[in-house]
Amino acid sequence: MSWLKDVIGTEKAIIAMCHFNALPGDPYYDHGKGMEDVVAWARKDLLALQEGGVDAVMFSNEFSLPYLTDVRTETVAAMARIIGELLPDIRIPFGVNVLWDAKKSLDLAAATGAKFVREIFSGVYASDFGMWNTNVGETVRHQRNINATNVKLLFNIVPEAAQYLANRDIESIARSTVFNNRPDALCVSGLTAGAETDSQVLKRVKETVPDTVVLANTGMRLDNVEKQLAVADGAVVGTTFKYDGKFENHVDVTRVKAFMDKVKEFRGALVR
Repeated sequence: MSWLKDVIGTEKAIIAMCHFNALPGDPYYDHGKGMEDVVAWARKDLLALQEGGVDAVMFSNEFSLPYLTDVRTETVAAMARIIGELLPDIRIPFGVNVLWDAKKSLDLAAATGAKFVREIFSGVYASDFGMWNTNVGETVRHQRNINATNVKLLFNIVPEAAQYLANRDIESIARSTVFNNRPDALCVSGLTAGAETDSQVLKRVKETVPDTVVLANTGMRLDNVEKQLAVADGAVVGTTFKYDGKFENHVDVTRVKAFMDKVKEFRGALVR
């Protein structure tokens, strides 16, 4: 068994995304509706995800578009406020993701009690957001300095809207990332949120690092659950849970329940 069983409660775990609307300081923040509306939107989605039966939830500033790689203080403060207001409603393990800033994600996790963070911890990329560099050694030292060593680190090794700057195959990236950094999980993504993760890439990563948790990070849907979970140890799921499967919409509890029924059926078959 992996740490997924201990932290989230099950293998083949489904981590659902709870996307925050644009926050103060973001280009598309709605000053008229204010933070009260952001909190209300997030609470509605959280409750729908929990009612639908997901295993865990991850809060992220998904609509802070276009993203920064050095996130400002006001963003983290707003996210902390939202999670603080939601804490009485949270009934399942949760993680956080401050897009795209690994140290700020850890700061938020330490402040809120999150069990895991997903981020771009290692590598150098050419991306829609410019040249994207990381400093994993500094980030992990920061994790220890703020006493967040219990927070699991989910390394996204195929960042959305970015490409590894060096000419390296996915097996080399997975192998060296695990050897050098000891991640708790590797996340394998499609091009954007909602874009299906290539099952062959998932397979290559899992075969390269069989003792490391590998998660499908984008694009898992009702019609590919079994194919993806046959390879991946779990998944991060966002867009498919929303009304009409559209990124901008609220979570649809009916879609969540149908998806989780399929997941539970798959998990049940594994133990027979």
